[in-house]
Amino acid sequence: METFDVAIVGYGPVGATLANLLAAQGVRVVVLERDGAPYSLPRAVHFDDEVMRVFQAIGLAEAVAATTHVSPGMRFVNGEGRLLIDWPRPMQVGPQGWHASYRFHQPALEQVLRRGLERHANATVRLLTEVESIDQDAAGVRLQTAAGPIGASWAVGCDGARSLTRRAIGGGLEDLGSHERWLVIDLVLKRPMPQLGDWSIQFCDPAGPATYVRGVGDRRRWEIMLRPEDNAAAATAPGQVWRRLARWITPADADLERAAVYTFHAVIAERWRNGRLLLAGDAAHQTPPFLGQGMCAGIRDASNLAWKLARVVAGRSDASILDSYQSERVPHVRDYIELAVRLGGIIQTADFAAAAERDAGMLANPTRMASIKPRLGPGLHGDAPEPAGRMAPQPVLADGRRLDDAAGLRYVLLCTPDFAQRISADLRAKLQRRDVALLADAGGETKAWLASIGAAAALLRPDRYILRTFGTPAALAALALN
Repeated sequence: METFDVAIVGYGPVGATLANLLAAQGVRVVVLERDGAPYSLPRAVHFDDEVMRVFQAIGLAEAVAATTHVSPGMRFVNGEGRLLIDWPRPMQVGPQGWHASYRFHQPALEQVLRRGLERHANATVRLLTEVESIDQDAAGVRLQTAAGPIGASWAVGCDGARSLTRRAIGGGLEDLGSHERWLVIDLVLKRPMPQLGDWSIQFCDPAGPATYVRGVGDRRRWEIMLRPEDNAAAATAPGQVWRRLARWITPADADLERAAVYTFHAVIAERWRNGRLLLAGDAAHQTPPFLGQGMCAGIRDASNLAWKLARVVAGRSDASILDSYQSERVPHVRDYIELAVRLGGIIQTADFAAAAERDAGMLANPTRMASIKPRLGPGLHGDAPEPAGRMAPQPVLADGRRLDDAAGLRYVLLCTPDFAQRISADLRAKLQRRDVALLADAGGETKAWLASIGAAAALLRPDRYILRTFGTPAALAALALN
């Protein structure tokens, strides 16, 4: 039986990202995927600056960026087209070192991630390989396939909403209360239609709640809520699709690529880990699409989990570090899902009287939304005060490098030169043993950020969340690193 350090079930964007992260850290990884090629039609269409930062960590950000479109933001309008919520996204590069919002074509992204994994001799991919059962004992995991069993020390299910891995782990799904059917329509323009605009628009129209998304190149998407009496099969018939789109676009303007009915769920798995089995992505949580955070949440799972697994495999950390995975991620992803559900409640209002009451309250003072960056739930940062548990920015250092390029996939102590000079030789040796990069930076962005949080140094995790901040090297010396 072939054996690996980590087996990943599922080769979508989350599984592929996790595989790249693990392989880059020397982990022997195998990916098991039942299909022979990436799904050829669009699915997810948005990711944010934190996700692009993960792609940067695996050396693929530039290749991914070449396939994207930078989004200026999203607006929510009522049935008369009047603004209810404005959510502009800055068009300049932000604190994470990337743009705040990207539109992408999922098949193109998956090709970049898969080509990226081919760089690593310690990564194995088994396509057309469906996992039939998963068993574990104290020594490892056994994944049964038609071609025979595969062994691993750990297994991660990135196998979607109907996850076999989740069933093997056990536990139910917490329902956050959103289960609406929507018709998702993808088009490719035949001619320029600048009047459609670059902004995503949420049409909060009780006569027909809908969403417009400007995709990459000539791709455009509409999502239209179905009513209880609508027949799903009839709704996807081309004639019915074009009838619903008539207010925006006609068959003379675009080709219909696909139309499908989805039920948008809001759920979180009750158990993300059982022994040597773990979950990530849609296997662990599902969200309505109104924030564009479904895939983003899965990529954050991969970023949180990969470095912990890599340290366990290398013997740098005890397996108990994995206990922090669910505790940190669940409150974080819950913040996004609950906001998506609240926004969905605005968009999906189909009662005219309720919509009129909503409009009366919102039109006088339209909401202006800003970037959402939740804090991690309880975990490795313990009871440390803010900003511990928050995502750190990515400054450009004095030598012109970006922080993550200089630090690599490991802990980094980002500090002022004066702080670094006061670190003893013994403490430097301890940091080196624990694989902590020491970056003493005199650059203006670093100095400004450290000053803004009242610190002379910040210890950042490999996923770039803040573990602790320090005013003196003595406080750093007292910290025990996982």
